[in-house]
Amino acid sequence: MGSKTEKRQLVIFIVISYGIPYLLGILMWYGSTKQMNLSAFPATQMLYPAMGVMLAYLLTRKGDREIPKAFYISFILVTAVSIVFTVLSVLSPDAVITMPGGELPLFLMLSQYVMIIGGIICLICYFAAGKQKRIVYGMKGKNWKVSAKCIVLFLVLYLLRIAIYSAFAGQLGSFVSIFQSVEAWVYIGILPLNFLLGYMAFFGEEYGWRYYLQPLLQKKFGLRKGVLILGVVWGLWHLPLDFFFYVTPDKGLVMTVNQIITCVSLGIFLGYVYMKTENIWAPVVIHFLNNNMVLVVSGEFSTDVISDQSISWGDIPMALLINGALFGLFILAKQYREKETAPMTKKTFGALESL
Repeated sequence: MGSKTEKRQLVIFIVISYGIPYLLGILMWYGSTKQMNLSAFPATQMLYPAMGVMLAYLLTRKGDREIPKAFYISFILVTAVSIVFTVLSVLSPDAVITMPGGELPLFLMLSQYVMIIGGIICLICYFAAGKQKRIVYGMKGKNWKVSAKCIVLFLVLYLLRIAIYSAFAGQLGSFVSIFQSVEAWVYIGILPLNFLLGYMAFFGEEYGWRYYLQPLLQKKFGLRKGVLILGVVWGLWHLPLDFFFYVTPDKGLVMTVNQIITCVSLGIFLGYVYMKTENIWAPVVIHFLNNNMVLVVSGEFSTDVISDQSISWGDIPMALLINGALFGLFILAKQYREKETAPMTKKTFGALESL
């Protein structure tokens, strides 16, 4: 059996990662009934998994000098402030600020500023922590040549997926024409800057799912079954967003099923990348591209495209087939066939038996 400390770490992670978004899901439900702007919720929710890991380690390993405390504490504080502004965006929906482009919800804008400024502070703390601490706690970037190849491979598969969807919808020409516009290439050109300004959200998810939970589940259930379970866990984590943000509540169930398909298939690919590179920043970059390239391929170049989506049960078989073929087949990769387990740090090893 795992030690009490290791069990406590796992409980803290679950409570933070799931407890907060599900609790705030009540606010999202309320906001959806009033047709409020809920755009502050998705980015803030992405911070919770990493916050869960960090709090678990800080609370249970107080004597460990290798913990990157400044980075952890800064990340947690940014998350806490983001939560406050996210809650206020629903409790004070009439608070707006006038900008050159029109009026914007005050607390939505403040939450974005917190993410940007907080990201800069966390980045400083990240490098100040030193190489050793980053290595011990799974934050050190490495194997960049292999990581770059995996990122390029993802982009190819991502665009191929969109092309296939477009072809089936008879809109392949429209998809190709998107990349003939100057606006598309300008947006693609500023993606590196956008990543630097918004990396915290994507690190927030990947540090929790890939760094902490994936090795833990794979050690307990095996490489393949562990990553499949993680995909379902990750998909269900989106539940409040699936019902009250991405679609209207009446479409929440079908969106949840679609989300699980996406998270299982993409999770297989991200798991493959993490095991192959042992570099958490590779899945972070891929996750960023997955979320941001949708603005390009949609041709709208606005984050509004991710909310109020149109989906039906008839879309599910196609999603299962295409995602499974392009990303799910990586379950057959040699990384999933090896007897050795996925990358695991000494910090997570003992928690396995507590599952």
